[in-house]
Amino acid sequence: MRECWFNHYKTLRFFIMAKIQFSRGVDETVVPDVRLTRSRRGHTGTATFIFQNPKALDSNSTEEITGMYMVDEEGEIVTREVKGKFINGKPEIIEAIYLMKSPEEWERFMRFMERYAEENGLGLSKS
Repeated sequence: MRECWFNHYKTLRFFIMAKIQFSRGVDETVVPDVRLTRSRRGHTGTATFIFQNPKALDSNSTEEITGMYMVDEEGEIVTREVKGKFINGKPEIIEAIYLMKSPEEWERFMRFMERYAEENGLGLSKS
């Protein structure tokens, strides 16, 4: 008896790659420098993302920057704390800050970063 492809299809898990977007649906290809800080008690934390010459600031980009969206198989993490920095009158840097206000938000963010780091060859270094 031949097996139906549908039976195998039901058992497959589909994963969304971990990605960052500044406009929904438009993936940012530049990998940022990410700095993390965490409170002594571990209840809050801050992630600061620095993107040098991101695709979102390219002169050919027509999409509006509406926030920073960190998207993976669990869903979406959003921050609206996004600033552009200009050097000699040209946009060159995007800085985004994500505030984590609970241990659960910290853990969710760390799961996203583990996936994002694995896909983009990032490593962790303590300062």
